Amino acid sequence: MSGAATAPGHGLEGVADAGAFLARLVRFDPATVVRLRPVDGAGRTALWARLPWDALVTRTVAGRAPGDVTVSATDLLARLESADAALPTRRDERWRWPLPPVASRAVEQVPAGELRRIAEAAAGALRSAAAHGVGGRAVGQRVLRDALLDHVAVVVTPDDASGEPVEVSQRLVQAVVRMGFLGPVDAAGAAQVRVAGRWVGLVGPYGTAWSRKVHELAIQPRKDHPKV
Repeated sequence: MSGAATAPGHGLEGVADAGAFLARLVRFDPATVVRLRPVDGAGRTALWARLPWDALVTRTVAGRAPGDVTVSATDLLARLESADAALPTRRDERWRWPLPPVASRAVEQVPAGELRRIAEAAAGALRSAAAHGVGGRAVGQRVLRDALLDHVAVVVTPDDASGEPVEVSQRLVQAVVRMGFLGPVDAAGAAQVRVAGRWVGLVGPYGTAWSRKVHELAIQPRKDHPKV
């Protein structure tokens, strides 16, 4: 008589790092999913997720997942907190967003303190506009939020004179700050601006945020994408 099949394990060994990433995700959206993608030849796994304001975030942790799988972030966090090594129920059908290309190029470094200042100024502007309106006129909270997130927070010009300026949206700034990718508030350091095809990324010490280039977000309607 053959025994019952053993459920695969999640394979994650960097429990503290993965837990910190997942805890912030579920704070923004308890129903969100996380995609686990093993990094070839590295014994590590890249965790991917989409934030409610249309930015992709990723952090690489120790341990190798059993494959390219998507699960509930809340369920995986619970497994890690209880030292349960089993992989939660797969939710692959819920991943609907493309990922940026693997190959990317570095453009510039932006000080962590400057990114925190930009994020806080944006939050203050949102609070003020919500309370007092814009130009004396009341504006819906969602309209305000979307306009603020689409705002170009930083423009970086590559050293190569032929290169186009790279626009870093407030979506990316909010992602690296609110996901804790810059480290402690009093930490120095910087985030690296990278470009991968039609994507712009901000790479912090503890994770990376990616978003489509600002002009594409402005002209392309939102739609579901197949898993790639």
